[in-house]
Amino acid sequence: MKASVNEDCIGCGLCEGTCPDVFSIGDDGVAHAIEGDVPEDAEDSAQEAADNCPVSAITVE
Repeated sequence: MKASVNEDCIGCGLCEGTCPDVFSIGDDGVAHAIEGDVPEDAEDSAQEAADNCPVSAITVE
């Protein structure tokens, strides 16, 4: 499973708060996902972050 954040991100921080193992707010003020696979124990919270993103900027697949 991989996670990505697109250019629609508004940097609200909800994803980082929900799944800090996968998402972080960068110096540019928007969220970034880890490179590589989402750790198995973080898959549910990564999906929760995607489902709750207010601008639907996160894809988890």
